[in-house]
Amino acid sequence: MDSLLIPKKMLSQDAFSTWLGIEIISVELGRCKVGMIIRKDMLNSMNKAHGGISYSLADTAFGFSANTHGNYAVSIETSINHIEALEEGDYITAEAVTDISKNKLGFNIVEVKRGNEIVALFKGVVYRTNKKWEV
Repeated sequence: MDSLLIPKKMLSQDAFSTWLGIEIISVELGRCKVGMIIRKDMLNSMNKAHGGISYSLADTAFGFSANTHGNYAVSIETSINHIEALEEGDYITAEAVTDISKNKLGFNIVEVKRGNEIVALFKGVVYRTNKKWEV
């Protein structure tokens, strides 16, 4: 099984990430980079991207990255720091840049960027189950 195909399979089964317009940019073992465009229907009452948008993009990169090891990995804790506001039309990326495995736990840092500018930092912990992905 090619574990690098797992994020593609996950995206094909993920209606929410598909609605967001998320695309997979790159995948390596323990790493994944995804991107999307901020749309008008993603803006809050201050005409900025709702915080849940960048959170969702980061969460998707986190999940895809954690699952490249071949076993189902489920989130057990996440958090985000929003650094910059996002506007309609912004193209943002999220890349899981750190992947540390300890027994059944995986620890990940995800950088959300607009171009080269970090706009949010996301931290997540997963539990890696014994169930294997089939692709």
